Amino acid sequence: MRTKLATLILMTIALGCSTQAPENSGNVESILYLGKGDNQPLVVGLGGSEGGNAWTRSRWKKTRDQFLAKGYAFLAIGYFGSKGTPNTLDRISIESVHQAIAAAAQNSKVDKTKIAVIGGSKGAELALLMASHYNDIKCVMALVPSHCVFPALTLSASTSSWMYRGEEVPYVPMPWAAVPSAMKRDLRSAFSIMLEDKEAVERALIKVENINGPIFLLSAKRDEMWPSTEMSDEVVKRLKLKGFSHPYQHMAIEGGHTDVLDHFDAIFSFLEKNLPAY
Repeated sequence: MRTKLATLILMTIALGCSTQAPENSGNVESILYLGKGDNQPLVVGLGGSEGGNAWTRSRWKKTRDQFLAKGYAFLAIGYFGSKGTPNTLDRISIESVHQAIAAAAQNSKVDKTKIAVIGGSKGAELALLMASHYNDIKCVMALVPSHCVFPALTLSASTSSWMYRGEEVPYVPMPWAAVPSAMKRDLRSAFSIMLEDKEAVERALIKVENINGPIFLLSAKRDEMWPSTEMSDEVVKRLKLKGFSHPYQHMAIEGGHTDVLDHFDAIFSFLEKNLPAY
């Protein structure tokens, strides 16, 4: 009990303090994998809250190689927890991430008119957000995504996850009512409580209608991290309301947060149909 109380006191102090931008803010790590041939569409991989340059890891080699075999170049980006990048997911500059994409698109083997992004969880949040700001991104594949921006992954949760043009992107704050759930690691309940703040959600909504191409949403009905199916439904609702002109699809699986990784056949099918390599 005393440990929990001490944690709450520390969070209270942190919430009341101003914070500086994280060290190495604006730095990203990017590694480009090229297949054979010319005019390869570029698929950009964004990791989630695990940090580091997730798509460079050995567990993803088979999937990377599948993209290459299908005629796509693949760019793996680490935006925190990688060498030379911020240690935490806190106020990450989406311009810096986009600059890494733009630089890779200049490769002579890459077709810079065909850029897709794929991300999972917080990486899906970033993928949707970034594509809503940059029209050179022509396809988004968002795995267990959110429809709005949530706080940085810090103890205080008192800053945004993302920065754009020097300003924090509006986010849904964590109220005290969500703290007990978060401390028990019942993250789905914590995020559900946060989403009850309708005014904050409205301010933090990602303007998905501005995305310049098809959108694929892959969610998990029994997501233990956050309500990805319900939030994906909100994305679809907004796309319909705004008269989105590009194709979009929401596929909800019967499983948990990481079970979506067993459904790359659907991801490849959507990509090859909507942003073909040949």
